[in-house]
Amino acid sequence: MPPALVNLAYLIAAVCFILAFKGLAHPRTAVRGNLTGAFGMLLAIVVTLLDKHILSFTAIFAGMLVGGAIGALVATRVKMTSMPEMVALLNGFGGGASVLVAGGALVVPHAVSDAPPLQMAVATVTSGLIGAVTFFGSLVAFTKLADFRWAKDVRFKGQQVLNSVLFLLALLIATQVVRDPSALEWYWGLVAVAAVLGVLLVIPIGGANMPIVICLLNSYSGLAAAATGFVLNNNGLIIAGSLVGASGIILTQIMCKAMNQSMTDVVFGAAAVGGGASADEVYGGKVKSTSPDEVAMILDGARRVVIVPGYGLAVSQAQHAVRDLANLLESKGVDVEYGIHPVAGRMPGHMNVLLAEANIPYEQVKEMDEVNPSLPQTDVAIVIGANDVVNPVAREPGNPIAGMPILDVDKARTCVVIKRSLSPGFAGIPNPLFAADNTLMLFGDGKKALLDLVAAVKAQ
Repeated sequence: MPPALVNLAYLIAAVCFILAFKGLAHPRTAVRGNLTGAFGMLLAIVVTLLDKHILSFTAIFAGMLVGGAIGALVATRVKMTSMPEMVALLNGFGGGASVLVAGGALVVPHAVSDAPPLQMAVATVTSGLIGAVTFFGSLVAFTKLADFRWAKDVRFKGQQVLNSVLFLLALLIATQVVRDPSALEWYWGLVAVAAVLGVLLVIPIGGANMPIVICLLNSYSGLAAAATGFVLNNNGLIIAGSLVGASGIILTQIMCKAMNQSMTDVVFGAAAVGGGASADEVYGGKVKSTSPDEVAMILDGARRVVIVPGYGLAVSQAQHAVRDLANLLESKGVDVEYGIHPVAGRMPGHMNVLLAEANIPYEQVKEMDEVNPSLPQTDVAIVIGANDVVNPVAREPGNPIAGMPILDVDKARTCVVIKRSLSPGFAGIPNPLFAADNTLMLFGDGKKALLDLVAAVKAQ
């Protein structure tokens, strides 16, 4: 194909990717945005195959069929609560693919790439280094998010020094690969060192910082793809990888700001851990349990209600019950809004997606900064399964979430917390909100508790 036509197709694909990002920013246009991005990627793949004179598509179609079948199976069966670990795993696959493609370019350089030798060599080591860190780091993140018993946070003395030594060693090996690209053992040595570095970078990170890690690994996968684009001298891959890398970094920065964390501390596992009072000290004799009937009586006199969804809502799939409760309250003249924290759940946008599934009007879904000023004038705040994002301990120093902006539900006239137990959140610390004077605890499964509450409100 003429180079001008190929680049025009890549430009159209890039526009599709940008329009996909724009569409994904709002639930009403998310489906269209997703399809637009998929079309752009399909266009880029087809044009690349034609440009490289690939005449026999048997193996490619077989790979697409197997990969598509696996992807469709995973996408249809994965639970919403398991989306974070699936995202982590897919990030890893992107990094692993970059490692293999870059290695293939070294094995058969003239058949795989027409890039200048120096460009290909530098891009190859970059792709191998970032891709291996991404792949093995993502596998560790997957095990942590999936709550595997053996996937614990691991910290030891001199850990950051060891990471620095491994990084310097990786750079030295990368230099050797650039000097002599034909020495494949050096490249796979680089991949091995990067693999260990990827594991060591992620094993100390845990608790509430895992959503940040997902965003960062997503950015890494994009950077690895962009580097692979330079290996193959493919403008489409460079553009797509750059978009993913840049958006991942931006999202990581947003997440760090939302949790008052330094990106450096998160990356190197230096974020605060432990500290604070024990559960017995916080809860002892202070927790007040309630019932659906009592909460219904309180709601009967309310004029403004703010609902704060959390991971417990996702686990119990209670979004439709929440919608039914909100509709019922609105029919009684109550003003209902939803307060969303940027890191509620286990990944960015987790709660927004759940509420959109239940066709809850997006205008009622408010971000933390928008809803916080009105919480002191709110009659009832209903917290469903959220923990760390409403924990007042964040306003105090010396704990894992110190300084993290939270939803100020404790400032509402009455706070009702729907939760199975007093178990801690992802950060692993008790929540004084549960023992506050204006808080009532409605213990039980989120969906069942909400359905009982709906029935009680109807009976008023």
